[in-house]
Amino acid sequence: MTGFSFRIDATDGKARTGAINTPRGEIRTPAFMPVGTAATVKAMLPENVRATGADILLGNTYHLMLRPTAERIDRLGGLHRFMNWDRPILTDSGGFQVMSLTALRKMTEEGVRFKSHIDGSTHHLTPERSMEIQRLLGSDIVMAFDECTPFPADEATARRSMELSMRWAQRSRDAFGDRPGHALFGIQQGSVFRDQRAESAEKLQAIGFDGYAVGGLAVGEGQETMFEVLDYAPDMLPQDKPRYLMGVGKPDDIVGAVERGIDMMDCVLPSRSGRTGQAFTRHGVINIKNARHMDDPRPLDENCTCPACRNYSRGYLHHVMRAGEIISSMLMTWHNLHYYQELMQGLRDAIAQGRLQAFVADFHAQRAAGDIDPL
Repeated sequence: MTGFSFRIDATDGKARTGAINTPRGEIRTPAFMPVGTAATVKAMLPENVRATGADILLGNTYHLMLRPTAERIDRLGGLHRFMNWDRPILTDSGGFQVMSLTALRKMTEEGVRFKSHIDGSTHHLTPERSMEIQRLLGSDIVMAFDECTPFPADEATARRSMELSMRWAQRSRDAFGDRPGHALFGIQQGSVFRDQRAESAEKLQAIGFDGYAVGGLAVGEGQETMFEVLDYAPDMLPQDKPRYLMGVGKPDDIVGAVERGIDMMDCVLPSRSGRTGQAFTRHGVINIKNARHMDDPRPLDENCTCPACRNYSRGYLHHVMRAGEIISSMLMTWHNLHYYQELMQGLRDAIAQGRLQAFVADFHAQRAAGDIDPL
């Protein structure tokens, strides 16, 4: 079996372009991963997601362990077969959802005991159980189990959280074992404290992982603070391993993260926004529910080649969104995912050609001059 590897083909400043190679295919970097929380990217068929240019999807340990359960997915052939996606899948560890979705939980050194938000049943998630679930799912890239440090947090709280996550990282590494063709990523923590980020990165590298995530951002700190952390945090991680920024984000978040050396990102935003009538375009965000689109024969974006823009007017999309028709979610989500993947291809090309700063300047200029809707 071909193993897991990462290469850098070109750099422009801190930005890098290259590829992650896995037995299930190549992931071009920088990469945006659409989120398939419950073994589906909502409102999309897997082949349509692939048609947008996505090389990898993200699945969710917490949601899948509760429903339909990892054991059932394993019996049905693993997550790839279950959801009809034959390309790479990354699964998060479940730690963030336990902290954000479960009000009744108790965290100890061992792990987190919590009640399901679905039916109130009690579960115990530990580093070892998280690794077992992700093995049963058949994930290509597995995330270490961690605590996502809340924001804001004082230095003492952030340190306790980071040190716990580092102990859990070692246990995740031990439980993951030797799985050729599968990768395990560690997660840097430390909130907004530079010394803690450095200590976390040092501890993770001592353990040894196939890739490294910058965790604990996009949790309410705002873009300016996030970029301040990203100005130094990725540099603390190995140059020759993929760097993954978890849960990001808006298009300008993505561009700024790539400028700072990030290789992988994920976010529910393009699919969630599509279902609520928001379309991302090169000129900014359009709210298709606004009355001004009612009689508009133009596409969402005249330069976009997605099916929504090729075949349907703003007037039609306004109508089906207002009427609550399922096709509105399908078309708007398809457009947003297409836009995100087109943005990633643009970033990859710009880095390869040594013109990233010109690309970024044009990206911001188009958005500043655009005719967009207030949100």
